[in-house]
Amino acid sequence: MFETAVSEGVTRLRRPGTRWLSTGFDGGERVADAAYNVTVPEGWDRTDLAAYVAERRAEAGFDGDADGPALLTGVAQRHARGARAGPVEAVATAGLSNPAPLVGGSGTGRDPEPADGDAPDTPPTGTVNVVVGTARSLAPGALPNLVAVAAEAKAATLLRETGFPGTTTDAVVAACDPDGERAAFSGSGTEVGRAARACVRDALRASLQSRYADEATPESVADARHGVEPLGETEVFEP
Repeated sequence: MFETAVSEGVTRLRRPGTRWLSTGFDGGERVADAAYNVTVPEGWDRTDLAAYVAERRAEAGFDGDADGPALLTGVAQRHARGARAGPVEAVATAGLSNPAPLVGGSGTGRDPEPADGDAPDTPPTGTVNVVVGTARSLAPGALPNLVAVAAEAKAATLLRETGFPGTTTDAVVAACDPDGERAAFSGSGTEVGRAARACVRDALRASLQSRYADEATPESVADARHGVEPLGETEVFEP
């Protein structure tokens, strides 16, 4: 699916004329030639995110594909891993310094604590970023659904491997080839969805194994550098 290259802390996933849907800071749907996963340094405090990404693309020699979506992470790109199956490919980076569990909350929650010099709305040193793409041409509803399929696979894999469903800053980019064979659906029972789940699972596992080869993943928010406790019980009602 992608021609993948890594340079100066930036991973470029390139396929000309690809249709992308991103949940990142510059999210939404667009047609572009590439997407990017950008590692930010410790103590990063930039708030002009689009300008920052443009600078990093240029430093990496990737400034020719300027319109694609970008994701930000504190995880080094040497930990990026990919997996492919059938018409689908996924690339992931995974870090768990800012976990966000869903059960066991105290009732009050805790705001994420930024690293020294970090602005509260910028990614700390964790983040799980996933880019998943298919050579099929997805129907209008199938591309957003691929985001949901990837997010579900991400959460299920992380729960099994680490006990957390994600972090406070996770993001997903889904992509398809507008000129490919038409696919009306992308759910887990389809060729695209089934392959996407497996690719996200295996790419994420491999990235975690790389990132945490020499240290253990945190076992709780208290053990992590950052993170947020879940809220306690909510008010449940019947519509």
